[in-house]
Amino acid sequence: MATLSPPVTAHVPQTGKHGGSSLPPVYGGGGDGGRGDGSLDDGSRLRRARLGLAVAIVPIVMLFVAFTSAYIVRQGLPTLDEKNHTYVRDWTPVTLPVALLLVNTGLLLLSSIAAELARRQITRQAALAPVRSIPGVSLGPGKGFPWLGITVVLGAGFLTGQWIAWRLLAERGFYLATSASSSFVYLLTATHAVHLMGGLFVLLYAATVSLLRKPVEARRIVVDVTAWYWHFMFLLWVYIFALVWFVR
Repeated sequence: MATLSPPVTAHVPQTGKHGGSSLPPVYGGGGDGGRGDGSLDDGSRLRRARLGLAVAIVPIVMLFVAFTSAYIVRQGLPTLDEKNHTYVRDWTPVTLPVALLLVNTGLLLLSSIAAELARRQITRQAALAPVRSIPGVSLGPGKGFPWLGITVVLGAGFLTGQWIAWRLLAERGFYLATSASSSFVYLLTATHAVHLMGGLFVLLYAATVSLLRKPVEARRIVVDVTAWYWHFMFLLWVYIFALVWFVR
């Protein structure tokens, strides 16, 4: 006795028309630079990480713009002398340890250069990773110069130099509460140091990830974004140094 099977629905791939010819069937794909499974490729992740860095930098820029405006306004703003009931100008120029600050600037410049070399090195490694994975292909040892470690050491040297500069300011009689001018010097330099310390922690994380032999694609994103942040920190320090040196 014959039995009837239930009907089976077949999915026919869609074809498109363009210029009178049929296009190949389209079964699916991951948009936004995906690999077809809905996930992002390494280039898209890197671009998104850079975009996130740019968004994070905006409030830092706005913060120092506000500090600069307050610094310039307060410099020319007189205060009321309660004894004589007259307005006086109490802005006292701060005697900066210029030589030490120039050395610190040089350390931060060298660390920025080392960070850029580390970024280019990891970019080359990521580009050669697919070739290294081919059986029978050898490109020699994959180790490079430890530019990332040098960046960390130079960044720590800059922070140490800034701490010494604050000690020299105290020895010259300029404390945080000595005057409005000294308060702004401490505020600007300390705020920059805090943000730089955050970047230093990320560099330490990137160095740790490299030592643990994590995938080169993940290491590339961390090193790339941190290097660009480090360049921004150097340019920000040059701006702060010029502000407190020339606008006194």
